[in-house]
Amino acid sequence: MALAPSAKGSVPFREHRTWYRVTGDLKSGKPVVVAVHGGPGSTHDYLLNLAELSAQGWPVVHYDQIGNGGSTHLPDRGEDFWTVQLFLDELDNLLGALGISDNYVLFGQSWGGLLAAKHAAGRPAGLRGLVVANAPASYPLWLQEAKVLRDRLPLEVNDTLLRHEAAGTTDSQEYFNAMMPFYLRHVCRMDPWPRDFMASFMEVYNDPTVYRTMNGPSEFHVIGTLKDWGVTDCIDRIAVPTLLITGAHDEATPATVQPYADLIPDVRWEILENSSHMPHLEEPEKFLEVLSSYLHRIH
Repeated sequence: MALAPSAKGSVPFREHRTWYRVTGDLKSGKPVVVAVHGGPGSTHDYLLNLAELSAQGWPVVHYDQIGNGGSTHLPDRGEDFWTVQLFLDELDNLLGALGISDNYVLFGQSWGGLLAAKHAAGRPAGLRGLVVANAPASYPLWLQEAKVLRDRLPLEVNDTLLRHEAAGTTDSQEYFNAMMPFYLRHVCRMDPWPRDFMASFMEVYNDPTVYRTMNGPSEFHVIGTLKDWGVTDCIDRIAVPTLLITGAHDEATPATVQPYADLIPDVRWEILENSSHMPHLEEPEKFLEVLSSYLHRIH
């Protein structure tokens, strides 16, 4: 089956705008799959192949969270503006504006997985299912496991990273170069990186406001406002069937994901053996099979 046609637009959010893309028919009767991207401060681009679900009749919504991509950029706002609640409110606003808040599934990847889990813990009436992909249950767990993974890097690589982190020179080319061995092991193992992933990567690079404020300079050096945040205190309230997806080489290691498996009442966990943090790109056929099976089970 062919992909359904797509439409793009934006909706007002407070005095700003949220960019979105719809693939398929929102009124088909099937739950709408809403893709909540990572970062924070990334864009929808690297999740674009989720639109392939439309060939099976599942309508798909992508959107760019405020601060990046096609949504309003606000490079002058400080950490008091960039809060978890801001992004929860934006998601609620989008669901209402598109008229899908009564029948939807959330697919949250990385940071988007925590955001989607926090949303689901509020038990919204129209939520039919939750997919948490490659997401830790808390940033303290993420940092704990990042150290484990970093310690396995070549000694000179980690020494370079630590030296720049201590000196506050994480914007240097040397730091960027030293990041790459970790990224190639635990973020995306494809060579070269796919165009969709590069598009999101460059969007963060072009406007790092949100990523640097909330996360920090790299995936494994989280010194932003999220460093002590997580969802372990609320995920036991999630009342919809939940699918966990991770890669065997994921920076979201099993220890970071285990609280979801332990605390969510109706949960299933799939680990893709040849993937790291991007199984939807690294093993697209297996990934689509796992996700399609889950969607058919809940509908």
